Amino acid sequence: MTLPQSPFRKWPVLSAAAALLIIGVRSLLLAVEAPGVADLRAAYLKPPAEWPKPTIDAEAKFTELGLLPPMEHPADNPFSQEKADLGKQLFFDPRLSGSQQIACASCHDPDLAWADGRTAAFGHGRQVGQRNTPTVMNSGYSKSQFWDGRVYSLESQARMPIVNEIEMHSSPDAIAAAINAIPGYRSQFKAIFGVDEVSFDEIAKAIACFERTIVGGRSDFDKFLKGDADALSDAAVRGLHIFRTTGRCLNCHNGPALSDNEFHNIGLTYYGRKYEDLGRYKVTKNPADVGKFKTPSLRNVTKTAPYMHNGFFELDGVINMYNGGGPNVQPKDEAQKNDPNFPVKSPMVRKLNLSARDRADLKAFLESLEEPKLRVRPPELP
Repeated sequence: MTLPQSPFRKWPVLSAAAALLIIGVRSLLLAVEAPGVADLRAAYLKPPAEWPKPTIDAEAKFTELGLLPPMEHPADNPFSQEKADLGKQLFFDPRLSGSQQIACASCHDPDLAWADGRTAAFGHGRQVGQRNTPTVMNSGYSKSQFWDGRVYSLESQARMPIVNEIEMHSSPDAIAAAINAIPGYRSQFKAIFGVDEVSFDEIAKAIACFERTIVGGRSDFDKFLKGDADALSDAAVRGLHIFRTTGRCLNCHNGPALSDNEFHNIGLTYYGRKYEDLGRYKVTKNPADVGKFKTPSLRNVTKTAPYMHNGFFELDGVINMYNGGGPNVQPKDEAQKNDPNFPVKSPMVRKLNLSARDRADLKAFLESLEEPKLRVRPPELP
């Protein structure tokens, strides 16, 4: 008796044919795609002034990407290696805090990309701050400091955590007295600043001088900018192009430090909710600044998680948030409709509709901004 042939016996043949078809289509797609990547690579190996036209909104303050320039030091606090070395000692010295247990390096740890890896920093008595700790790396290129831009120099920035009650919990007089009580410090300040009695002003200047030496510029992207054609993967090259065009990232993250040094509301104010933070408004009292925060540098970004002013995001979450156009916050009642302080999201934040591969390529470019690991040994303290 001959059994009827199973209709499933032909499946392996069909599957093999389908597999060959898929391989053929994939090869065709790669053949079509490869010249595009090669063309992009060639285009971006040219000087930045000759790169493909970027997608920039009219209101954006745009500077092209590029290599970091030499660090500038202010006329009233010129650089010297001795001053930077002294600033490094102070940066790592917990005796600058009220408890004598917290140093600048406690929240700006070189092993953690000069940040702390936390949602928000722990301070005096393990109190928790409201905002994520920004990295100190490349901070000397910023026009203002802190998420809300409350000060405009690293000298002023160096003072504020020391005297903040939640952070280092000290005072100018207490810090000056503590440093003056240490002969090794007094002799260094005498040699560098010519003072017999150390003041809080000289302490801040020394710390700021050291902070300006904490710079990047050794990433794969920097190598690519210097002409190394193989420094970026194909995905990173595509990601660079997306960053400058359909990803719309260049509107805010531009210039050598990948920050426009401006303030923007991207919809994360949490207005009227538990984690409300009015951002720049706390400094200016201008209703137009409610919910605006300074654009952070994206250099070494893959090492400075978590992200945003509140530290609530990981990198994939940030990319997905921007791809969706950010939170669309609307007034919930008449009171909010008539509230002059109700936050308004920047029109530059809009839905992108990037594909999964686009987002992966964009992430590959961000990874190319990562700095090689440098081990920084804490200095010996006097």
